[in-house]
Amino acid sequence: MTGEPLALSSQQGQRILKIYHLYRIAIGVMLVVLISSDLDNQLLELANDKLFKYGSWLYLILNGFIALTVRRPQHLAQVFSLSMVDVILLSGLFYAAGGTPSGIGNLVIVAVAIANILLRGRIGLLIAAVAAIGLIYLTFYLSLSDPAAASQYVQVGALGALCFTAALFVQGITRRLQVSETLAEKRAADVANLEALNALILQRMRTGILVLDGQHRVLLANQGALSLLGRDELAGKILDPHSPDLMKRLQHWQRNPTLRPLSMQAVADGPVLQPSFVTLQRGEQQDTLVFLDDISQIAQQAQQLKLASLGRLTAGIAHEIRNPLGAISHAAQLLQESEDLDGPDLRLAQIIQDHSRRMNLVIENVLQLSRRRQAEPQLLDLKYWLHRFAAEFRTTTSENQLLHLDTTGGTIQTRMDPNQLTQVLTNLVENGLRHSAMQHKQGQVWLKLFRDADSDLPVLEVLDNGAGVPVEHLQNIFEPFYTTENKGTGLGLYISRELCESNQARLDYKTRDVGGGCFRITFAHPRKLS
Repeated sequence: MTGEPLALSSQQGQRILKIYHLYRIAIGVMLVVLISSDLDNQLLELANDKLFKYGSWLYLILNGFIALTVRRPQHLAQVFSLSMVDVILLSGLFYAAGGTPSGIGNLVIVAVAIANILLRGRIGLLIAAVAAIGLIYLTFYLSLSDPAAASQYVQVGALGALCFTAALFVQGITRRLQVSETLAEKRAADVANLEALNALILQRMRTGILVLDGQHRVLLANQGALSLLGRDELAGKILDPHSPDLMKRLQHWQRNPTLRPLSMQAVADGPVLQPSFVTLQRGEQQDTLVFLDDISQIAQQAQQLKLASLGRLTAGIAHEIRNPLGAISHAAQLLQESEDLDGPDLRLAQIIQDHSRRMNLVIENVLQLSRRRQAEPQLLDLKYWLHRFAAEFRTTTSENQLLHLDTTGGTIQTRMDPNQLTQVLTNLVENGLRHSAMQHKQGQVWLKLFRDADSDLPVLEVLDNGAGVPVEHLQNIFEPFYTTENKGTGLGLYISRELCESNQARLDYKTRDVGGGCFRITFAHPRKLS
């Protein structure tokens, strides 16, 4: 059996087969009604009365049985047998009804056409050949008993030709329909794959994307938007209570689309976001497309460019500044040693000395930024390294300063430049001791090393029992030159975070319920750092 038959397991194949069953049963019912009424008297005068009646009942009963048993054929041989039985039965009824005048030959052509929908190629033409030969042979046999049937050869020949014509025509039409259906399915699959790809790209984009309707209901929110807004799910929810700052900027944009929306921070410790809005017209419905871009990295790059320029400028004029600054500091020192100055004048000389020292420290820090060398990460056993750092640091502390160390069992490794890690920890521990001493008689700092349960990354927390960082200053503590102390330069924490990020680590500040400060360093995995 050759050709490209319609898949029997497909929905379309099952539907055609079901219709074929119903059609044959309907023909059988019509034949039974015909023989049970007076409408067939004229026909049966020229035909075998009993054979036609028995054949009609046999056709109805047999097709009813086939319809009940052959619902989901698994092989084409079953469909071929079904079509062959249908053609043979109709050919028998054709003979019993008296040949071409009965019109049953037309039913044979219909049976051949339906068979060629399910069976194409040579097997379909075989059904047409059997039908044509059967009609011609039965007409010849009928002419032996009834000489008047000899005049039916032309009509029977036409019926045989129509069987082949119907088979070829149906095969051609069905083949084209199948090609069209296959092409449509391929196009649908391509569209579905494209939609899935677009959805995947949309979900993996770092830019947050939201689609809002006129009531500010979230129709779509990709993973980037959920992460930037600090939410687990937003689809189907009204956005106003979940992000009021974003809604304010949307309202301002709706009033004046030419204005650039102000940046915002959706989460206290989250990134700085730059929203932008686009009107999305879908028929009569007008939605709003919201883009959320994380500009923290851009702001950080701008800070680095600013500091690099400042560092080059400072390096160029450091000599010019340091000479007069050294002269001012030396003159103030000489004034302090003079016996002719009273208390207020000595205080003024001390102020000059302190601020000269602070200016020199600012210059040193900026020069350090401009001369900062590239990180040289090494594989470190953090537990061993921290014990050695704590031992060395304790030799430089005073009696009212305590450094505690708490490490978990097992080896915790990372890759980081040990010199830069020393610089970062020294800065954080000294800050912690200073703030702790402001609240207590004895300054204390705790170093706590452990492995994060979720990410399995090494984490080091620097804890103190001081006053902690006020909420209004949390967003700015890592900005350069931002300080709340008169003697500070505002570069310590910024340099510490920069050194951590150059080693693929991250420095954050975490609030504590029990009070005090907590700076957390999340190190990179030793195998993930190149």
